[in-house]
Amino acid sequence: MRLTLRRALATGATLALVGVMTPAAAYSQDDPRSCNDTMGPDTPAYVVCHWLAKPEEALGVALFWGADDNANLKEATPSDGKFIDCSAAGSVCPEPPGGGAEGDENSPFPEGAGEGGLPECEEGQPCSVDGHGEGGDGTPSRAEQTGTSTAKNVQDPAVAAAALTPAGQAITAAKALQLRVWIDTELADDWKAGTEAFTAAVKRIGALAARPEVAGIRFTSQLGYNTTFTTNEEVAAFVTAASDALRQAAPGKRLGIHTVVPELACGANDTCKAEMRKRYPLLAPEKIESPLIAGRVDQISLDTGLLYGGYDTWKINAEQAHLNQWIQVRARSWDVLAQVAAEETGIVGEVTAEKVVSRLSVPVKDNAAQQVNVWTSVQDAQGTTKRLTAWDQMKKLAPIQRRLAAVYNPANPETDMAADLKKLSEVFGQIYLKTA
Repeated sequence: MRLTLRRALATGATLALVGVMTPAAAYSQDDPRSCNDTMGPDTPAYVVCHWLAKPEEALGVALFWGADDNANLKEATPSDGKFIDCSAAGSVCPEPPGGGAEGDENSPFPEGAGEGGLPECEEGQPCSVDGHGEGGDGTPSRAEQTGTSTAKNVQDPAVAAAALTPAGQAITAAKALQLRVWIDTELADDWKAGTEAFTAAVKRIGALAARPEVAGIRFTSQLGYNTTFTTNEEVAAFVTAASDALRQAAPGKRLGIHTVVPELACGANDTCKAEMRKRYPLLAPEKIESPLIAGRVDQISLDTGLLYGGYDTWKINAEQAHLNQWIQVRARSWDVLAQVAAEETGIVGEVTAEKVVSRLSVPVKDNAAQQVNVWTSVQDAQGTTKRLTAWDQMKKLAPIQRRLAAVYNPANPETDMAADLKKLSEVFGQIYLKTA
C-alpha cells in the first residue's frame, strides 16, 4: 500500500501528539513541560505526555483572545504562507497518486462510484453518498432513483404527525435559527419496561429523528451511574438493543450516550482509582469503551460534575481532576472511536468570567473533547431552577461557537420556546432538545 501525502501528514501528526521523536530526553521526567506524572503506571510506554501549553498558559491564551470583546482576534490576520498558483504560467503542480481517479483515496467520490459520482448499488438495496440523499454533483442517489431509500420521507404520516408535536415544533424552530439539532431522550426505562414500551418509544423517537433537520439522537443519560442498571451485562444488552433499534428506525442518524468515568480523574493515584472502581463498578474505562469499539454509538458525552470536589479525599482539586480526565481520554484515543463531548452543568446561576472560560475551554484546548454540551437550566435539591446567566461571557467565545451545544428542555422554557431558542442561537452552534 503506497504512503500518500495525506497518510504521511497524519502519521507525522500522530507521532508529534504522543511525543514520539528524538532525542527521547526531551520528554524526560526532568522536562519542565512533562506531564507524565498525570499518567497511570499502566500507561503504555509509547504514550508520552508533554504540555503544549500549561494550564495557566492556556487560560492566559483564552483570556487574551477573548479580552475586549475579542478585539485581538478581530485584528488578527492570516500569516503569510508559501503557496503555488497551479494555474499560473510556468507553475508545476504534481498530480496526487492515481490522479484522483475513481477508487483512489484522493478521489472525492466513494469507492465503487460510477459516472456522476453515484455508488454502484446492489439491485433493490438502499444506498446513498455520505449518508445524504444526493450525490456529489447534486444528482439524486441511486436509492432515491429506485425508490429504495430506507430513510423515512417527510410524507410519512408518522413523520408528519411528529412534526406537529411540541418537540417537532422545537426542531423546526431550532433549524430555522441554523442550530444543529440533536434529540436528547431516555430509552433505558422503556427498555426495562418491556418490548411493547420500548418498541413504542423507539417508533416515537424514530419519527422525530427521521426529519433531515435532526443530526443525531442521544438515547440515554447517566448510563451506569444511576440506579437503572445493576450489572455490566444489563448495560451492554440495553446499549445493543437501543443502537440496533434506532439504526433501523432512524437510519443515517448519529447515536450518542451520556455517562461519567470517575476513575479517569484520579490520574496516577492508584488508591483513588481503586476506590472509584469499588464505588462505581459499572463505570470502569474498559466497560464504557466497549460500545465505542463495537460501533454501537457515535458520540460519548462525559459529565464533569464529579470533578468539582469529588476527589478532595486524595488532594486532587477540580483543576487537576479536569486535567487528569482529559489527558486520560486523549491517551486512550477515544476520539478515534467516537466523537467525545464534555457535559457541563456548572455554569448556571451567577458565575465568574474565569469560571466560564476555564470550564468551556479546558476540555477542548488540547482536542481531548470535540465539543462541550452546556446545560441551560439545572434544578437543585430544593426544586429551584437555576438558569444560564453568563450571556456576555458566552458571546466572547464566538470562535468556538460551533463546538458549544445547549442542552435545552422546551417543556420548561425561561420565557417561551421561540424567544429562548433565538437567545441560545446567539452563543451556541448546536442544541440538544430534551424530549419525553
